[in-house]
Amino acid sequence: MKTTTDYKKIASHEAHKGEFKKCILLYSGGLDSSILLKWIQEHYQCEVITLTVDLGKKNNNFAEILKKATDLGATKIILYDAKEEFANELLSLAIKANADYQGGYALSCPLGRVIIAKIAVQMAKEHNCPVIAHGCTGKGNDQVRFESYITTLNPTLKTIAPVREWSMGRNEQIKYAKKNNIPITQNDESPYSHDENIWGNTSEGAEIEETEKIPIIERILKWCTVPEKACYRNQVIKIEFYKGIPIALNDKNKSLIDIISELNTIGAAHGVGILHMIEDRITGLKVRGVYEQPAASILVAAHKNLEQLVSTIEENEMKNFIDSKWAYLTYTAKWYDPIMQHLKYYIESQNNKVSGTVKVKLYKGNIEIITLESKYSLLDKNLATFDKNGTFNQNASAGFIEIYNLAQKISFQHQKKHEELW
Repeated sequence: MKTTTDYKKIASHEAHKGEFKKCILLYSGGLDSSILLKWIQEHYQCEVITLTVDLGKKNNNFAEILKKATDLGATKIILYDAKEEFANELLSLAIKANADYQGGYALSCPLGRVIIAKIAVQMAKEHNCPVIAHGCTGKGNDQVRFESYITTLNPTLKTIAPVREWSMGRNEQIKYAKKNNIPITQNDESPYSHDENIWGNTSEGAEIEETEKIPIIERILKWCTVPEKACYRNQVIKIEFYKGIPIALNDKNKSLIDIISELNTIGAAHGVGILHMIEDRITGLKVRGVYEQPAASILVAAHKNLEQLVSTIEENEMKNFIDSKWAYLTYTAKWYDPIMQHLKYYIESQNNKVSGTVKVKLYKGNIEIITLESKYSLLDKNLATFDKNGTFNQNASAGFIEIYNLAQKISFQHQKKHEELW
């Protein structure tokens, strides 16, 4: 495999050939990382330790992944179970922040990169590795996330990103893998690239990249049933929250990781949480992706509705702004920026009263919030009712309207009087 002749390493954190004797490779077992494992050994003449982080991949094939790493020459293989850590440290905050980037994306990939980078830095220290390798392209977000987080957590570490160095597209990679007997799942019938953890599955490639074409959804989905073929009967589920965190499902107390896992199964059967989205990448590119996030979509919808019930209009307006900023910074690799800590304090504070139960109806791709209960509810039936015995003082309404509308009325009349100014 040739190296791209016009790629020059100019960043201080990029490692050069001959500077190191071993590295840690972030290894998923997919097309890129499998080719990388072989290519790094050949090109950099160094030993490679693979690091595979378990973030709750739905179809667990880790035995196969680890065997592949051994067969391709890894000198040491690390499998790190981070599911509980991922759920309790990151996904709990994602729920409290109503995770949503640009219209529905629950940030499964950006959140996963935070914890993978953290673990990679830990493993690099334990195994005395000066370099961490990843399989990200020069056009994507993940190169920014991994390299930013790795060098933030340990500025002495260096990185290599071989995909930026070689001159191969997806088709060339598949041909290279076949030529070198590297087992992969991609082929002409299934050319998609998937990134998966318990919070969601992201699919890219082939016709997904061409917005004028309709994605062949039946071929793309790995988790969810196509809504048209989903269950013909709706299902109602009950979720209990305590200070913004789900603690029970259908009246049974469960850990957060178990609730997410179960909701993924339930939601997938009903075809919920499927999203087609145009996404603005950190590098300035626009791309389209297909996302499967049944549990994330259910939990964020339930949480947001409960939060709105127990919060004032001003709190809800501010929270929308805070959540949007939190999502943007999470997506754009700013997890360790000081502003994230400030946002977290606000998010945690408002969630202190987000306790109660939510009933959700699932049916053929739809998520419908049907009941909300909380001792902190600000909905006073006696005030809100249309019955004649309500306690709301309607006599005060007209006076309120007169004062409330004063600025608008005066401004509009002034505009009519002085049309030349407008």
